[in-house]
Amino acid sequence: MLIFGGTNEVRLAGGIAMLVFILVFSQIMGARLPEISGSFSYSVYLIAGLLGWIAFASTLTRTTTAFIDKAHLIIKVRLSLWSLPLSIVLSDSIVFVISMGFFLTFLLLIAHPISIHFLWIPLVFALQQVFAYALGMVLAILGVFLRDIRELVTVVLQLWFWLTPIVYVFSIIPETLRPWMQLNPMFSVIDAYHSVVLLNAHPQPLGLLLLAAITLVLFLLGRWLFGRLERDIRDLI
Repeated sequence: MLIFGGTNEVRLAGGIAMLVFILVFSQIMGARLPEISGSFSYSVYLIAGLLGWIAFASTLTRTTTAFIDKAHLIIKVRLSLWSLPLSIVLSDSIVFVISMGFFLTFLLLIAHPISIHFLWIPLVFALQQVFAYALGMVLAILGVFLRDIRELVTVVLQLWFWLTPIVYVFSIIPETLRPWMQLNPMFSVIDAYHSVVLLNAHPQPLGLLLLAAITLVLFLLGRWLFGRLERDIRDLI
Protein backbone atom coordinates (compact mmCIF):
# COMPACT_ATOMS: atom_id res chain seq x y z
CA MET A 1 0.00 0.00 0.00
CA LEU A 2 1.40 3.34 -1.02
CA ILE A 3 -0.93 5.47 1.03
CA PHE A 4 1.30 6.03 4.02
CA GLY A 5 3.84 8.61 2.86
CA GLY A 6 3.80 12.33 2.38
CA THR A 7 4.91 13.08 -1.17
CA ASN A 8 2.56 14.13 -3.94
CA GLU A 9 3.34 10.94 -5.85
CA VAL A 10 2.37 8.81 -2.88
CA ARG A 11 -0.84 10.78 -2.35
CA LEU A 12 -1.69 10.15 -6.01
CA ALA A 13 -1.08 6.46 -5.44
CA GLY A 14 -3.36 6.67 -2.42
CA GLY A 15 -6.10 8.15 -4.59
CA ILE A 16 -5.70 5.31 -7.07
CA ALA A 17 -5.82 2.77 -4.23
CA MET A 18 -9.01 4.42 -2.95
CA LEU A 19 -10.58 4.03 -6.39
CA VAL A 20 -9.56 0.37 -6.51
CA PHE A 21 -11.09 -0.27 -3.08
CA ILE A 22 -14.34 1.34 -4.16
CA LEU A 23 -14.55 -0.68 -7.36
CA VAL A 24 -13.58 -3.98 -5.76
CA PHE A 25 -15.33 -3.84 -2.38
CA SER A 26 -18.36 -1.60 -2.99
CA GLN A 27 -20.80 -4.45 -3.59
CA ILE A 28 -19.42 -6.72 -0.85
CA MET A 29 -19.09 -4.16 1.92
CA GLY A 30 -21.95 -1.93 0.81
CA ALA A 31 -24.39 -4.69 1.66
CA ARG A 32 -23.12 -4.66 5.24
CA LEU A 33 -23.80 -0.96 5.80
CA PRO A 34 -27.35 -0.78 7.15
CA GLU A 35 -26.85 2.82 8.24
CA ILE A 36 -27.06 4.19 4.70
CA SER A 37 -28.38 2.80 1.46
CA GLY A 38 -27.61 3.45 -2.16
CA SER A 39 -24.86 2.79 -4.63
CA PHE A 40 -22.49 5.26 -2.92
CA SER A 41 -22.78 3.88 0.63
CA TYR A 42 -19.42 2.13 0.66
CA SER A 43 -17.72 5.04 -1.10
CA VAL A 44 -18.85 7.37 1.70
CA TYR A 45 -17.73 4.87 4.36
CA LEU A 46 -14.31 4.36 2.78
CA ILE A 47 -13.48 7.97 2.05
CA ALA A 48 -14.64 9.14 5.49
CA GLY A 49 -12.04 6.93 7.16
CA LEU A 50 -9.31 6.97 4.54
CA LEU A 51 -8.89 10.75 4.36
CA GLY A 52 -8.13 10.90 8.07
CA TRP A 53 -5.83 7.88 7.94
CA ILE A 54 -3.76 9.27 5.04
CA ALA A 55 -3.16 12.52 6.94
CA PHE A 56 -2.25 10.65 10.12
CA ALA A 57 0.11 8.20 8.41
CA SER A 58 1.78 10.93 6.38
CA THR A 59 2.39 13.10 9.45
CA LEU A 60 3.71 10.18 11.49
CA THR A 61 6.03 8.95 8.72
CA ARG A 62 7.47 12.34 7.90
CA THR A 63 7.84 13.42 11.54
CA THR A 64 9.67 10.19 12.36
CA THR A 65 12.40 11.05 9.85
CA ALA A 66 12.32 14.85 10.27
CA PHE A 67 15.69 15.15 12.05
CA ILE A 68 17.45 12.91 9.55
CA ASP A 69 15.80 14.49 6.51
CA LYS A 70 16.58 18.05 7.71
CA ALA A 71 20.08 17.32 9.01
CA HIS A 72 21.64 19.72 6.50
CA LEU A 73 19.56 22.58 7.92
CA ILE A 74 20.04 21.63 11.56
CA ILE A 75 23.82 21.62 11.11
CA LYS A 76 23.90 25.05 9.47
CA VAL A 77 21.15 26.87 11.39
CA ARG A 78 20.28 26.82 15.09
CA LEU A 79 16.75 25.49 14.64
CA SER A 80 14.30 24.52 17.34
CA LEU A 81 14.23 20.75 16.88
CA TRP A 82 10.99 20.37 18.82
CA SER A 83 9.10 22.74 16.51
CA LEU A 84 10.76 21.57 13.28
CA PRO A 85 8.08 18.97 12.40
CA LEU A 86 5.23 21.45 12.93
CA SER A 87 5.50 22.39 9.25
CA ILE A 88 4.74 18.75 8.43
CA VAL A 89 1.59 18.83 10.56
CA LEU A 90 0.54 22.08 8.90
CA SER A 91 1.08 20.86 5.33
CA ASP A 92 -0.78 17.60 5.92
CA SER A 93 -3.60 19.53 7.58
CA ILE A 94 -3.92 21.80 4.53
CA VAL A 95 -4.10 18.77 2.24
CA PHE A 96 -6.77 17.26 4.50
CA VAL A 97 -8.87 20.44 4.45
CA ILE A 98 -8.72 20.58 0.65
CA SER A 99 -9.56 16.87 0.36
CA MET A 100 -12.43 17.24 2.82
CA GLY A 101 -13.77 20.11 0.75
CA PHE A 102 -13.94 17.84 -2.29
CA PHE A 103 -15.52 15.11 -0.15
CA LEU A 104 -18.22 17.46 1.15
CA THR A 105 -18.94 18.52 -2.43
CA PHE A 106 -19.33 14.85 -3.33
CA LEU A 107 -21.73 14.34 -0.41
CA LEU A 108 -23.84 17.28 -1.58
CA LEU A 109 -23.95 15.93 -5.13
CA ILE A 110 -25.26 12.55 -3.96
CA ALA A 111 -27.72 14.26 -1.56
CA HIS A 112 -26.09 12.74 1.51
CA PRO A 113 -27.28 14.50 4.69
CA ILE A 114 -24.81 16.91 6.31
CA SER A 115 -25.67 17.86 9.87
CA ILE A 116 -24.24 19.99 12.67
CA HIS A 117 -22.40 16.87 13.87
CA PHE A 118 -19.89 17.46 11.06
CA LEU A 119 -18.40 20.14 13.32
CA TRP A 120 -16.82 17.24 15.22
CA ILE A 121 -14.53 16.53 12.26
CA PRO A 122 -12.03 19.39 12.94
CA LEU A 123 -11.82 18.38 16.62
CA VAL A 124 -11.23 14.70 15.84
CA PHE A 125 -8.70 15.62 13.16
CA ALA A 126 -6.83 17.95 15.52
CA LEU A 127 -6.59 15.17 18.11
CA GLN A 128 -5.29 12.62 15.62
CA GLN A 129 -2.67 15.05 14.29
CA VAL A 130 -1.42 15.93 17.77
CA PHE A 131 -1.21 12.19 18.44
CA ALA A 132 0.75 11.67 15.21
CA TYR A 133 3.06 14.56 16.12
CA ALA A 134 3.69 13.33 19.67
CA LEU A 135 4.32 9.74 18.59
CA GLY A 136 6.41 10.91 15.63
CA MET A 137 8.61 13.07 17.86
CA VAL A 138 9.37 10.15 20.17
CA LEU A 139 10.26 8.01 17.15
CA ALA A 140 12.28 10.85 15.59
CA ILE A 141 14.44 11.09 18.71
CA LEU A 142 14.96 7.32 18.75
CA GLY A 143 15.55 7.33 15.00
CA VAL A 144 18.71 9.40 15.38
CA PHE A 145 20.24 6.52 17.35
CA LEU A 146 18.40 3.63 15.65
CA ARG A 147 18.43 4.30 11.93
CA ASP A 148 16.13 1.35 11.14
CA ILE A 149 13.18 3.15 12.72
CA ARG A 150 12.06 4.42 9.27
CA GLU A 151 11.65 0.89 7.90
CA LEU A 152 10.02 -0.31 11.11
CA VAL A 153 7.43 2.48 11.03
CA THR A 154 6.60 1.65 7.41
CA VAL A 155 5.95 -2.00 8.28
CA VAL A 156 3.96 -1.16 11.41
CA LEU A 157 1.78 1.29 9.49
CA GLN A 158 1.00 -1.40 6.94
CA LEU A 159 -0.23 -3.70 9.70
CA TRP A 160 -1.90 -0.85 11.58
CA PHE A 161 -3.92 0.11 8.51
CA TRP A 162 -5.38 -3.38 8.12
CA LEU A 163 -6.09 -3.64 11.86
CA THR A 164 -8.25 -0.51 11.59
CA PRO A 165 -11.74 -0.80 10.04
CA ILE A 166 -11.22 1.52 7.09
CA VAL A 167 -11.51 -0.73 4.05
CA TYR A 168 -13.76 -3.26 5.77
CA VAL A 169 -16.68 -2.75 8.14
CA PHE A 170 -16.34 -3.52 11.83
CA SER A 171 -19.36 -5.84 11.79
CA ILE A 172 -17.49 -8.53 9.85
CA ILE A 173 -15.01 -8.99 12.71
CA PRO A 174 -15.75 -11.94 15.03
CA GLU A 175 -17.26 -10.72 18.28
CA THR A 176 -14.46 -12.28 20.33
CA LEU A 177 -11.91 -10.06 18.55
CA ARG A 178 -13.82 -6.79 18.64
CA PRO A 179 -12.76 -5.70 22.15
CA TRP A 180 -9.11 -6.22 21.19
CA MET A 181 -9.48 -4.19 18.01
CA GLN A 182 -11.01 -1.34 19.99
CA LEU A 183 -7.72 -1.01 21.89
CA ASN A 184 -6.22 0.31 18.65
CA PRO A 185 -5.70 4.08 19.26
CA MET A 186 -6.82 4.89 15.71
CA PHE A 187 -9.99 2.85 16.03
CA SER A 188 -11.74 5.63 17.96
CA VAL A 189 -10.63 8.21 15.37
CA ILE A 190 -11.90 6.27 12.36
CA ASP A 191 -15.06 5.28 14.24
CA ALA A 192 -15.62 8.97 15.00
CA TYR A 193 -15.42 9.89 11.31
CA HIS A 194 -17.84 7.08 10.45
CA SER A 195 -20.26 8.12 13.20
CA VAL A 196 -20.31 11.72 12.06
CA VAL A 197 -20.47 11.12 8.31
CA LEU A 198 -22.58 7.98 8.10
CA LEU A 199 -24.81 8.21 11.16
CA ASN A 200 -24.95 11.99 11.59
CA ALA A 201 -24.20 11.36 15.25
CA HIS A 202 -21.58 12.56 17.70
CA PRO A 203 -18.52 10.31 18.28
CA GLN A 204 -18.19 8.01 21.26
CA PRO A 205 -16.25 10.14 23.79
CA LEU A 206 -14.53 7.38 25.78
CA GLY A 207 -12.19 6.26 23.00
CA LEU A 208 -11.26 9.84 22.13
CA LEU A 209 -10.56 10.68 25.77
CA LEU A 210 -8.31 7.62 26.00
CA LEU A 211 -6.47 8.73 22.87
CA ALA A 212 -6.03 12.20 24.40
CA ALA A 213 -4.50 10.60 27.50
CA ILE A 214 -2.12 8.50 25.37
CA THR A 215 -1.16 11.61 23.41
CA LEU A 216 -0.37 13.51 26.62
CA VAL A 217 1.85 10.66 27.85
CA LEU A 218 3.70 10.54 24.51
CA PHE A 219 4.13 14.31 24.53
CA LEU A 220 5.61 14.29 28.03
CA LEU A 221 7.84 11.34 27.13
CA GLY A 222 9.07 13.16 24.05
CA ARG A 223 9.87 16.30 26.02
CA TRP A 224 11.75 14.29 28.63
CA LEU A 225 13.78 12.42 26.01
CA PHE A 226 14.45 15.62 24.13
CA GLY A 227 15.68 17.39 27.24
CA ARG A 228 18.16 14.61 27.95
CA LEU A 229 19.31 13.90 24.40
CA GLU A 230 19.16 17.16 22.42
CA ARG A 231 22.94 17.69 22.49
CA ASP A 232 23.57 14.09 21.42
CA ILE A 233 20.98 14.44 18.63
CA ARG A 234 22.74 17.53 17.24
CA ASP A 235 26.12 15.79 17.43
CA LEU A 236 24.99 12.58 15.69
CA ILE A 237 23.12 14.12 12.80
